[in-house]
Amino acid sequence: MSDRKSEDTKMNDPGRRKFLETTALAGLAGTSFGLAGCMKSDPASSNGSAQAGPGTAAGGQTQYEVPPGKLDDYYLISSGGHSGEVRIYGCPSGRTIKRIPVFNIDPMVGWGITNESKAIMGTLPDGQLKYWTGDTHHVHGSYTDGNYDGEYFWVNDKLHGRVARIRGDTFETDKITELPNIQGQHGLFTDKRDPVNPDINHTTRVFAGAEFHIPLPNDGRDFDSPDKYGCLFSCLDANTMEVRWQCQVDGNMDLVATSYDGKYAASNQYNTENGVHYEEMMSAEHDACVFFDIARIEAAVAAGNFITIGDSKVPVVDGRKSANPDPRTALTCYVPVPKNPHGVNASPDGKYFVCSGKLSPTCSVIDLSLVEKWFAGELGDPRNTVVAEPNLGLGPLHTGFDGRGNAYTTLFLDSKIVKWNVDAAIAEFAGDKDAKVIVDSVDVHYQPGHGYTSMGETKNPDGKFFNSGNKFSKDRFLPVGPLHVETEQLIDISGEKMALIHDHTAYPEPHDAIIVSANLIKTRQVYDLDEFPDATKSEQDSGIERNGNRVHIRLVSRAPAYSLREFTVKKGDIVTITLTNLDKVEDLTHGFGIPKYNISFIVNPQETKSVTFTADKPGVYWCYCTHFCHALHLEMRSRMIVQE
Repeated sequence: MSDRKSEDTKMNDPGRRKFLETTALAGLAGTSFGLAGCMKSDPASSNGSAQAGPGTAAGGQTQYEVPPGKLDDYYLISSGGHSGEVRIYGCPSGRTIKRIPVFNIDPMVGWGITNESKAIMGTLPDGQLKYWTGDTHHVHGSYTDGNYDGEYFWVNDKLHGRVARIRGDTFETDKITELPNIQGQHGLFTDKRDPVNPDINHTTRVFAGAEFHIPLPNDGRDFDSPDKYGCLFSCLDANTMEVRWQCQVDGNMDLVATSYDGKYAASNQYNTENGVHYEEMMSAEHDACVFFDIARIEAAVAAGNFITIGDSKVPVVDGRKSANPDPRTALTCYVPVPKNPHGVNASPDGKYFVCSGKLSPTCSVIDLSLVEKWFAGELGDPRNTVVAEPNLGLGPLHTGFDGRGNAYTTLFLDSKIVKWNVDAAIAEFAGDKDAKVIVDSVDVHYQPGHGYTSMGETKNPDGKFFNSGNKFSKDRFLPVGPLHVETEQLIDISGEKMALIHDHTAYPEPHDAIIVSANLIKTRQVYDLDEFPDATKSEQDSGIERNGNRVHIRLVSRAPAYSLREFTVKKGDIVTITLTNLDKVEDLTHGFGIPKYNISFIVNPQETKSVTFTADKPGVYWCYCTHFCHALHLEMRSRMIVQE
């Protein structure tokens, strides 16, 4: 990275501002992120990890480093956008640690190829994948007592209206649920405490907001009747991943946030006009942040006050304004906020929800205790729940918190991150003209979409880092053609002034992410052979089983050989190969590939996977280990003979 002086000069160059002005109208609300950074190491650290904190070099720059052999202090768990995957980076180093296939096919691990992954992704009657594309935006984890517990992480699929769950011990997808009667599943968040039983202090529900309103049911009728369109807010059971209920709302939902007491979920909304064309979605000066009273909704479902839509059996309650005139019985509260808001975030003290304006230069601070008063019928106009609306700059989108009373908001059009004080904003809104709301700002390159602080989505943010995910990286990296990488910039927020400390590339197109302390994640390195019912537990148990034209090949791998040197099948046979890795050594993964048959997958230590295909090409096909495992890796092969 160039020296700070030249970098500051570039940031404030008029040409840069001209570039931003000419591109501002091309897109008002980009989203991205992934990560960046380096950090100063502490040789006294007992756990071998880098220690966060600024250090000053001779040139006056803040220095961060994670030296070779040292570990990052955080996992940055990010969506991958229309790659359909989730990505894990080390933070603050910016090292890419893992790419988790979720809604996409990944021939490295065999996701979408093995029978086990196909069962999770979902197949058609002929065994082919129902979908093999996806669009991930928002990743959030499971909580215990308001903090991450590392058990699960959830991510949305905007493209096909799905929610996926990722195990925290293996960072592998274990369940995918398609939501009925929705399109554009965008915002997603977990609850932090059970809304009905407050003694349950961990995640029990996952909330998912639909962005696109569609005819209900969407079966070919009413496409020219926008008054019959609707959006549904869905609640999934965190354990079973089944959809528990849905709630119809006015407008289109964007992002989701939840309260720390478990009582409320909220979604910022645009297009409360219910328009179907671009210009119709921008006519109102105020849209809304809608709050859902979870206990009331579940009581309505229990009382049978719901409908079902189309072929779905999921109960749907009516949360539209017209159906909820009395706050004392209302299922929803629509708080007016300006204009086409993008982003809603809950403050770590549990007091406020911050909703960004996007087409307004403001953020609206909503007092949750006043929302509760509105539901009790004690407040009147729901607009009275707004206790601050600071003017921050052009294109506010996402907000993170440092735990010291400060908020950090991305300004998409200004290409800045602005640091502002929540209490000062409240004081200013109440009439204090001397309140100092904006504390600091820093330029980023360019047009930040998503941004988030370290541990900022918990009640214990540590106030060390803010990551800015920037959509444009013009002139920032070596040119590689028309498609540019995106820029992830890590900012030190530990002091009064923010310091941009590093930038890193992210392959398009990541969106939201969370930064999780590494000590909260407990991963496993070797599977338990007994958790795979179809495991082949020894070389002696391997072999060939034939039932008509169905052939089952049982193989084991133990470096540097497969248990069968060769096996023979007939043309037209439907072949299932089940492979078990009997090695118990950490990091000793084997692969299995068959030329000309689109078969490629891996098995980790003590893991079992299977594939099924039709042997339709006679000849000799060398099955080989695709994952480097041993000095004799190249010799690790088995011969599949397909006879006429």
